[in-house]
Amino acid sequence: MQTRFDSALKLGPVFLLLVVLLGGCSHPAYRDGLDYMAAGKKEEGVASLEKAARDRPRDAEIKAAMIRHKGESVDAYLDDADRQRTAGNLDASEAAYRRALGIDGRNTRAAQGLEQLAVDRKNAANLAQAEQLLKKGDLLGAERVVRTVRAQDPLNSLARSLQQKIDVLREKEMNPSANPAVKAALAKPVVLEFRDATLKSVFEVLSRSSGLNFVFDKDVKGDTKVTFFVRNSPLEDILNLILTTNQLSKRQLNDNSFLIYPNTPAKAKDYQELVVRSFYLANADVKQAQNLVKTVAKSKDVFADEKLNLLIVKDTPDAMRLVERLIESLDLAEPEVMLEVEVLEVTRSRLHEIGVDWPDSISYGQLQSQLTTTTLGTVGAQSVTTPGGALAAGFVDLRKTSGLTSFVANPAITLNLKGQIGDTNVLANPRIRVKNREKAKIHIGDKLPIFTTTSTANVGVSASVTYLDVGLKLDVESNVTLDDEVSMKVGLEVSSITKEVTGPSNSLAYQVGTRSASTTLRLKNGETQVLAGLINDEERKSTSHIPGLGEIPIIGRAFGSQRDTSVKTEIILLITPRVLRNIHRPDFGQPALPSGTESAVGAAPMTIKSQGPKSLAVAPRGGVPSAAGGAPRIGAPVAEPGQPEAAPVFAGFQLGGPAEAVAGSEVEVIVMAPGQTSAMTVDVAYDSTLFEATQPAAASPGRMLLRIEQGSGSLRLRVLPGAKGDARIDVTGATLESGEPFSGATASHAIKLN
Repeated sequence: MQTRFDSALKLGPVFLLLVVLLGGCSHPAYRDGLDYMAAGKKEEGVASLEKAARDRPRDAEIKAAMIRHKGESVDAYLDDADRQRTAGNLDASEAAYRRALGIDGRNTRAAQGLEQLAVDRKNAANLAQAEQLLKKGDLLGAERVVRTVRAQDPLNSLARSLQQKIDVLREKEMNPSANPAVKAALAKPVVLEFRDATLKSVFEVLSRSSGLNFVFDKDVKGDTKVTFFVRNSPLEDILNLILTTNQLSKRQLNDNSFLIYPNTPAKAKDYQELVVRSFYLANADVKQAQNLVKTVAKSKDVFADEKLNLLIVKDTPDAMRLVERLIESLDLAEPEVMLEVEVLEVTRSRLHEIGVDWPDSISYGQLQSQLTTTTLGTVGAQSVTTPGGALAAGFVDLRKTSGLTSFVANPAITLNLKGQIGDTNVLANPRIRVKNREKAKIHIGDKLPIFTTTSTANVGVSASVTYLDVGLKLDVESNVTLDDEVSMKVGLEVSSITKEVTGPSNSLAYQVGTRSASTTLRLKNGETQVLAGLINDEERKSTSHIPGLGEIPIIGRAFGSQRDTSVKTEIILLITPRVLRNIHRPDFGQPALPSGTESAVGAAPMTIKSQGPKSLAVAPRGGVPSAAGGAPRIGAPVAEPGQPEAAPVFAGFQLGGPAEAVAGSEVEVIVMAPGQTSAMTVDVAYDSTLFEATQPAAASPGRMLLRIEQGSGSLRLRVLPGAKGDARIDVTGATLESGEPFSGATASHAIKLN
């Protein structure tokens, strides 16, 4: 009865805890709150749980459930509000923020979200105003509004898009040479024949014949003599030739006006335009890119930000074009290779032990007899019996031989009949991906701790631990070549503990057996190389026998035992490189990149293009007679007799763009129609499973309609995540503004997606 009462006392606290828990779970508001939460009614559920928590403030389960569900509900509303705000649904975002505040009235994030929504609505109205100003041509006013919006919301996508439009329009204003009328005037073929004419008279003739205006700097020497004879060449080439041969330069002021000034460093600082470009490098090192730009492009104002991998360059537009090409050729993804490694360790062991183990010594002394010890205590007597047969402690009096006997160790004789065969295969099959010219390290094994003690005066003894790598270690440094072969430096080491060595102060060290091999080899993509021959063959033979008797032939085996041991271990390494990404070999037949001259880096080559037979004959007005003689004719077209006017010849569409692209990046493809000046709409097809149209928008899945003018236009596509393989961009047709189909409208461009 007493035992049952004690058990009840022990189980009492457990029953009390169950009563408390069941009491909390039985609260009606608690049950209603959980039901509301399961049904998705977050506000009602949290309110019921809060009521239950107020009724039972000491119930930990109710309080924990209330806090958990309240936090989850608020976070769900806040996440939904942020998504709606990012998508531009401001009303839905506001409703979600207010529902979050309805649950948690002190939530700072929800309150700040409502404040930001008010700013977003104001920014939306301002951006609508900026679009209207942009349509009216007020670039300055539109940019002022956009900059105000971006100061408050730097990530506003509409503001960034409007800023890009403003930059494009401003670039067109600052670059009048892009005007089609200016291009047409500069492309006129002319015939020029001057002999010892003054520079100003030459420009006067050019102005009258082409309709272009020329403004001279005060330091231009107008009386400089000019002599040249040119036929059927574009006016732009002739103008550049005159300026270059007379150490002059030009700057376009508007659609038909040019400023002519001396090409000196002082004047270049006053008149030459400079542009600033930011390059965010994805693969190249920014310091290396900085050295490249300074060395090749001779750019002086170059800033490198190693944290953002950003390069900012300020230079002339001509030099900037060269910098862009240099950065493009440098900022390439490094090759990568997957190393498939198989390491096989084969161990074969043999053990044979046959014979009789005889005692190797006979002793003569006193053995302890059986002893019984009885101890009396308060409870009773206890007896302890010590068995006999053990060697007695103490010393032996040789004068008294009573109790002395001869004995050997137990067991006296052992018959050994043992044979053992062992085969062990240890396989490691790691796969590791490594960048070009980087080291890949594989370690399969253990790290053994080694303790080192250091004694310091007035301080004491301190211990430190270092670790020794034991097992299989593989070091591979790969170099991927342009022909998809992999050159590798391979180092293999297999180590194991052979012996433990005890040092001073009971310190422990290890004797390690090592087998290593290193080599340099070159493999093709997917080729497997086997490295074998790391063999350790160990044979041991030991014999123990009775001297003399064990050496008798045949019957001597009965007086001894022989142990034969052999262990053979071999290491086999199989390594297979697989190239995952590589740089395409450049086409050595492609033309060299023009880089201008030493004084004008990046400038276009000074050439004179040949034109058709129709040209504009220009001769000095009332000046020195030309070599061809005859009266000067200004603006009169000249046609070779017997030949009709030559029309531009269309050689087919041409597509230009990157040869490679990575998932998530944006590619730009340029569509060119050489020899065509009429506006047209080009039908472009692409794989909608690999690309997404960004500019212009897709007319239908996998189809874009691109309008081109003056023979060229560009489109932009975004590579979808996970896209890989070979992709094509195809021109399938074209239509003129009149609605007539354009013949010969087919072209393709291939892009490799990594």
